[in-house]
Amino acid sequence: MNTITRLLVLLLAIALPATVLSQTGARLTPFSKMQSLSDGWESLKFPNIDQLTRYQLVTEDGTQVVKATTSGGASGLIARVTIQPSESLVLRWRWKVSNVFEQGNARKKSGDDYPARIYVAFQFQPEKAGFFERAKRKAVEVLFGESLPGNALNYIWANSLPMGEFVPNPYTDKTMMIAVNSGATNVGEWVTVERDLVADYRKAFGEAPPPIVGIAIMSDSDNTGETATAWYGDIQLNQ
Repeated sequence: MNTITRLLVLLLAIALPATVLSQTGARLTPFSKMQSLSDGWESLKFPNIDQLTRYQLVTEDGTQVVKATTSGGASGLIARVTIQPSESLVLRWRWKVSNVFEQGNARKKSGDDYPARIYVAFQFQPEKAGFFERAKRKAVEVLFGESLPGNALNYIWANSLPMGEFVPNPYTDKTMMIAVNSGATNVGEWVTVERDLVADYRKAFGEAPPPIVGIAIMSDSDNTGETATAWYGDIQLNQ
């Protein structure tokens, strides 16, 4: 399955009915408190990909985290939410990877794989879309019976893209790739990341963000065929 199809399936999955979180005190189910992977998160699988990423709850240094192992495949975990950002909304998490992908390249379709990534998807704004964009989305909605979200921020552990770099996804400029870690410098170490979603959205798309409709984690290697393991700690949202 190519990345266009994968992104479409991701958007369709995010578009399903959401668990509403208030503007203040928005909270994702922490991995450290989950009894199973279905506690507040759902499996995200893609058609025509038989080799799935394996997700499991494990204990690292006395804390429960999610371990993801990918080997030439792809799948993810998704939390469906509805959150209206105010002036600032900070996404905070920690993660660790075993390695980066030698063939990984955020600027090329063939290299659009990452040992660890986090998607943040935002509500579609039809009043700001052109006629053909609205028509295309309407056709998909009629076909699948779901409303698609709009733009997305994609935080990645990149191979060679410089830290802090923003680049459009090689398949769609509706998704902006942001390198929050890059290269092998911190491989094997826990790294804590904090991002202001409002500031990042403004930088990526030149305007204030609409409501957030979904957050997902994914470790994938179906384009490069490589292998990696990632560990995801709790993901937090703070106004």
